[in-house]
Amino acid sequence: MEDATPSPDFGAIKQRQQATWASGDFAVIGVTLQIVGEALAEAADVRAGEQVIDIAAGNGNATLAAAHRFARVTSTDYVPALLEKGRARAAAEGLAVEFREADAEALPFADASFDVALSTFGIMFTPNHAQSASEMMRVLRPGGRAGMANWTPEGFIGQLFKTIGKHVPPPAGVKSPGLWGTEAHLQQLFGERAARIGARRKIFNFRYESAAHWLQVFRDFYGPVHKAFGALDDAAKQALEGDLLALLERSNTAGAASLVVPAEYLEVVITKRGA
Repeated sequence: MEDATPSPDFGAIKQRQQATWASGDFAVIGVTLQIVGEALAEAADVRAGEQVIDIAAGNGNATLAAAHRFARVTSTDYVPALLEKGRARAAAEGLAVEFREADAEALPFADASFDVALSTFGIMFTPNHAQSASEMMRVLRPGGRAGMANWTPEGFIGQLFKTIGKHVPPPAGVKSPGLWGTEAHLQQLFGERAARIGARRKIFNFRYESAAHWLQVFRDFYGPVHKAFGALDDAAKQALEGDLLALLERSNTAGAASLVVPAEYLEVVITKRGA
């Protein structure tokens, strides 16, 4: 018998995701993650003069990190408002960066256009994992490097999305973004085109005044949390709030006076096979 399960409508899912990331103001949270972009640029050995693309760049953390190293950077995202945030940050620092609206699953660049491709907590959220991975490799030159920071499914952000999913189920048939934070999935996506896949688990610490402060900021500005609350009635909102506060309290390592939540991510550097 043929499998009657319909394939996901990636186009419709992508439209909803785009609306989600355009809601709130991710840049408020994004700027706190700058240290991850700097570490990734070092791990990928970004060098002056190299052509670098930041895929699903958001407000430009990896973009700025590469530009700090005098690379020639093209920053891409499919949310124009986030590109504007990145453009303003680059201008404030006097950095020359090209900003292009672009879908990570259909990059508007020729094959082998870049020496390095970077993505910090960006490409992992594309609905069609195989397509976005293929595009990342396509625009890289032979021997080029792809660097990514991807939240792990076991870490805090992975648990955050599992908690949200109990209240607002994710689209049917779409693979979890947390898979990008596993070495097995990366091998499946990139193995045939990679000369080497290096990965190591690292920690980013979310630092806020309290669990309530974190929740307020993420509810107001982080698209997935913002949209989740917007989809629920009052009773369901209270239930989600309670579950998120409980997760934060369990994860807090700072005691009652503050909030420090370690969030595990996978720092990945892939070397593309030569010609």
